[in-house]
Amino acid sequence: MFPSTVLKVGHGVRRYWDGPRAIATVISGNKTSQQVREQLKKEVAEMKSQLPGFRPGLVVLQVGDREDSNLYISMKLKAAAQIGLNAKHIRLPKTATEDEVLRNIAAVNENPEAHGLIVQLPLDSVHPIDTEKVTNAVTPEKDVDGLSSVNAGRLARGDLQDCFIPCTPNGCMKLIRQTGVSVAGRNAVVIGRSKIVGAPMHDLLLWNHATVTCCHSKTPDLAAHVGGADILVVGAGKAEMVKGDWIKEGAVVIDCGINYIPDSSRPGGKRVVGDVHYPSAKERAKYITPVPGGVGPMTVAMLMENTVKSAQRFLQNYRPGNWSISYKRVKSQKPQPSDAQISHSCPGKPIGQLAKEVGLFPKEVEPYGASRAKVRLDVLNRLNKQPDGKYVVVTGITPTPLGEGHSTVVLGLAQALGAHLNVSAFACVGQPSPPSSFGSRGGAVGGGYSQIIPIEEVILQPLGDTHAVSTASSLVLDTISAYSHYQSKYSEKVLYDLLVPPVGHRTFSPSQLKRLQKLDIVKSDPSTLTQEEIRRFVQLDINLKTKMVCVSNEDRAFLENEIMAVLSLSTSPRDLQHRLAKMVVAASQSGELVTTEDLGVSAVLALLLNNALKPCLMQTLEGTPAFVHIAHDSPSVMADKIALKLVGSQGFVVSDTAHGADVGMERFFNITCRSSGLQPDVVVLVVTVRALKMHGGGPRIRAGFPLPLQYLQENLELLLKGCSHLKKQVDNAMSNGLPVVVAVNVFSSDTEAELELVCNQARQTGVFDAVKCTNWSHGGAGALALAQSVQKAAEMRRPFHFLYDLQMPVIDKIKKVAQSMYGAKDVEFSPKAKEKLELYIKQGFGSFPVCIAKTHLSLSNDPELKGVPVDFTLPITDVNANVGANFLCLLADMEKDCPEDPVWPWLRDNNDLYSNSQ
Repeated sequence: MFPSTVLKVGHGVRRYWDGPRAIATVISGNKTSQQVREQLKKEVAEMKSQLPGFRPGLVVLQVGDREDSNLYISMKLKAAAQIGLNAKHIRLPKTATEDEVLRNIAAVNENPEAHGLIVQLPLDSVHPIDTEKVTNAVTPEKDVDGLSSVNAGRLARGDLQDCFIPCTPNGCMKLIRQTGVSVAGRNAVVIGRSKIVGAPMHDLLLWNHATVTCCHSKTPDLAAHVGGADILVVGAGKAEMVKGDWIKEGAVVIDCGINYIPDSSRPGGKRVVGDVHYPSAKERAKYITPVPGGVGPMTVAMLMENTVKSAQRFLQNYRPGNWSISYKRVKSQKPQPSDAQISHSCPGKPIGQLAKEVGLFPKEVEPYGASRAKVRLDVLNRLNKQPDGKYVVVTGITPTPLGEGHSTVVLGLAQALGAHLNVSAFACVGQPSPPSSFGSRGGAVGGGYSQIIPIEEVILQPLGDTHAVSTASSLVLDTISAYSHYQSKYSEKVLYDLLVPPVGHRTFSPSQLKRLQKLDIVKSDPSTLTQEEIRRFVQLDINLKTKMVCVSNEDRAFLENEIMAVLSLSTSPRDLQHRLAKMVVAASQSGELVTTEDLGVSAVLALLLNNALKPCLMQTLEGTPAFVHIAHDSPSVMADKIALKLVGSQGFVVSDTAHGADVGMERFFNITCRSSGLQPDVVVLVVTVRALKMHGGGPRIRAGFPLPLQYLQENLELLLKGCSHLKKQVDNAMSNGLPVVVAVNVFSSDTEAELELVCNQARQTGVFDAVKCTNWSHGGAGALALAQSVQKAAEMRRPFHFLYDLQMPVIDKIKKVAQSMYGAKDVEFSPKAKEKLELYIKQGFGSFPVCIAKTHLSLSNDPELKGVPVDFTLPITDVNANVGANFLCLLADMEKDCPEDPVWPWLRDNNDLYSNSQ
C-alpha cells in the first residue's frame, strides 16, 4: 500500500491519493461556505452603498430553550454578523401558545427592516402547536428557510427564480456544481422524503434536468437503486446506513446526515457520522462530502444567501423611483360623459396596492376605506438620504370666474409622465373645500379624463382635516374665554394650584417651563416661586376688549386661516408644534402678546392636528399617484417633500398653485419655498383662449350665465389684444429664474388658428416651449407634448432665486411684489395699515415674508380691471401678523372679505408699550 496523500484540486475540493489510483475527492463545505460568505459580504456592502443606512435584516424565532436549537441559532447569528446582516433573536418561553407565536410572526411579516424570518424547529412548547400552520404563517417573501407551502409549490412546478429553495438542498446543489459534474441527463437518487431535505432535493435535481428517483423507508432493494446513481443524496437520518459497496464507482455522494455513534476514544464518548459509511464509500465514489464539514456549513451559508437575496428583492421593489406600477389607458368617449360618470366607469386599484407600487411600507400607510390612505410622516426619516426628484410647479394667467382647468392640467401632466412616458410621477393638489366643490369652478381636483377618483370621496367625504382645524380654533377660543372668566373669579393661589397641582412630586410641564423662561423666571421647582412670580405666571391679564374674547365669526376665521397656513407650511411634527406655540391669539393688559403656549394648549393643538399633517394618497383616472392635502394657496410642504423622495432622482412631482402667477406662484416661491427649503425646476403656465379674450376686452363672464358669443366664435383680434396679459404673466413666471413652459388648455370652442396664435405669441416671450393640452378629453395622452417639453426643460438646471431678500425693509418688500408682479405704480397704506405695520416691525416681525391678499381676478386690486392695468396705486388697507405661519398678510382694499387681526384693537390703544425686542 502507498501512503495516503491529499492533492488540492481547488474550489473547496480535495482529492485523496492512496496508491496508483485516486480513491476519493472530498468536497469541503467549510471552504465553499467561506467563499459564499465572502461574496455575500461584498453584496451587503454594495447594498449599503446604494442605500445609505440600509442593512439586510434576519429574525430567528425560537420557542423554548433546547440545547441543540441554541447551538444552531448561535451559528446562524454568528454567520449573519460576519457578512453584515442585522440579525435578531426572538425567544419565546416554553409556555408560549400557538396564538402568541403567530402574533410574533405577523409582526415580523409587517416589519420592513426584517427581510428574512426563520422559525427554529422543533417548537419546544408545553402547548400543542401546529408546525405546518406556523411555517405557513411566514410570508413567502421572507420565508428564507423555504419551508412554506407557497415556496414548496413554486419549487415543485419549477419556478426556481421566484421562490426560496430550502437551505440544505440548495447547499447540496452548490456542492455538486463545485465538482464540475453536469447534473443534466444524470441518474440521481435521493434517499429520504422529508419536507426539509428529501422532497425539495428531488424537485431541485429534477428541474436541473436529472432523472431522479426518490427512495424512502418503504423502497425495496435500496442497494440496487443506489448502485445505479450517478449522483446520490442521502438524508435518511440513520447512521452509516449506505454502505460503500452499494455505491456506483465514480458517483457523486452528498451526505446530509448528522448522527452520533458511541466512540470510547473521543472525549464525549461519541462521534459524529453521516448516513453514508464514509471509509468504504470514499473508495468507490469520485466525489464525496465529509461529515462534519460537508453539507452542514453550506446549510447556514445558503440561509445567509437567501436572506441577502430577499433584501435585494426588497430593494428592487422599494427603491425610490424604481416603481413597478400598473397604469390604465382610458378610452375617451364622444359625446364626453360627465365627470362623475367617467369616475364611476373607471374604478381605481386598491389603495394598498398603489402604496406598495410607489414604495411605501405597510406600516407607513393608514387606509381610509378602499381608495384613500393617510401617509405617515416617518417615511421621510427612512428616505432622508435619498435625492429629490424633479419639482414642477403649475401656475396660470389671471383666470375667468369659471376657472381655466388649472388642476386638470396638473393631473394630466402627471398622467402623461407616468402612464405614457414611464417616468415615476406624483401629482400634488390641494384638498377641495365645500365652496370650491359646489361652485362654478368645479371640485378643484381635475375633470374629464384627468381627475382624482373616486370623485365623490375626494369632494364630498373629507378625511377630517378641516374639522380638526375647526376644533383646534374652538379650543383656543374656549381657553381664552375660560382664562378671562376665571382670572377674576379665583385667587392667584387657587389658579396656581390648578395649573400646577400639588400632588406627589410637583413639577412644571414643558410648556409651563417655556412660559417661565419667557417671563425671565429662571426656576424649575414650583415651590420656589415668589408671590410676585406666581402672579405673573398665572395672570395672563387678557384684555377683555380684544375681539378674540368675544369669540366672533371673524375671530374664528382669522384663527382657522392661520392654522391652515401653519399646517400647509410645517416641515415636520416638531415644526408644527413650534409654529402653533408661536401663534399670537390675544394681548394682555401689561403689554405682552399672548400665544397658545402661554395658554398651555400648544401641545394639545399639535396632538389635534398631527393627523391633518399627513397627506392623503389617492390616484388619478389612469392610476397615477396623487397627494390631496390641506392647502394654503399650494399643496402642503409635507405632501411635496414625501412625493419628491418617493419618485427618486429621475422622477417628477407636479405641484399645483392656486390662482395666477401674480398671486399663487408668487406666494409659493417667496413663502412656501422659504419654509420647505425646496427649489422647483420648471414652471408650467396654464393659458386658455377664453381667458385671453377676456383680457383683450371681451365682455364680462359671469358664473351661471351662458358665455357671450365672442368666446364661442373665432376672434383673433380680441385674442391678440389679450396676449399682452400673457406676456406679463410669463414675465412673472420667469421672475425667479426658472424655465417656463406654456400649456394651452384646449376647450371645444377653440379653433386651430386661435391655438396657433397663442402658442406663437407665447414662444415670442422667451418661454422654453408652448404646447397644446387636450388631457380633459384624452387623459394623459392629451398632455404628452407638455410632458416631453417639461422633461427637456428640467434638464436645464437654471439657478433659482427669490423675488426679494428677507432683510429688506417691509415696505420695500411690499413694493417689490406690487410693482414687479402686479405692475403697480406705487403702494398706498391706509392710516390703520401704516400704524399696524410700524408696530409689527417693532415687535420683530419685519423680517417675515409678505403675503398680499388681493383679488385673483385681476393683476390689480379691482376685479373689473382686465388685461395689464397700468399707472395704478395698490391700496393696502390692513395688515395682519401670522406669527405661527411666519408671514405678514397685507389686505389690498378687501376689508369686508378678510377677518381683522383680533389682537389689533389692543395694539392700537397701547402702542407706547412696545419695544424693539421680540
